[in-house]
Amino acid sequence: MSSEYVPVALKQLVFDRARGLCEYCRSQAKYAIDPLVIDHIQPVSRGGQTIAENLALSCQTCNNYKYNKTEAPDPATGQLAPLFHPRQLEWNQHFAWNEDTTQMLGITAIGRATVALLQTNREGVVNMRRVLVIMGEHPPD
Repeated sequence: MSSEYVPVALKQLVFDRARGLCEYCRSQAKYAIDPLVIDHIQPVSRGGQTIAENLALSCQTCNNYKYNKTEAPDPATGQLAPLFHPRQLEWNQHFAWNEDTTQMLGITAIGRATVALLQTNREGVVNMRRVLVIMGEHPPD
């Protein structure tokens, strides 16, 4: 299957596997500023398929910034780096939270490129994280 249509059962699998979190910025579906959508990690326009291994849960804004990109410049070096791939990589090996857990830090070239391109520390998301910290709901497990 290689179309952009994602069957309901596959959407549910992606949502459950991600535990209702954007697999990039970690926004929680129940508190998300943006709706969560299904992202083709390898975009359909670049040959990506609509199969579980190529799908990630993403907030709409991360998905919009990612668009059809699979790499971006690492702000530390200027060199192109692959974007974070939720099916092949572990989030905590490429990202960390700052001291008050309101901002994502890229700790590798992949992490830095992803944070920069997807603007994971955009104002609305950081403000929501602040509120969720006070509520004891952030960072997500």
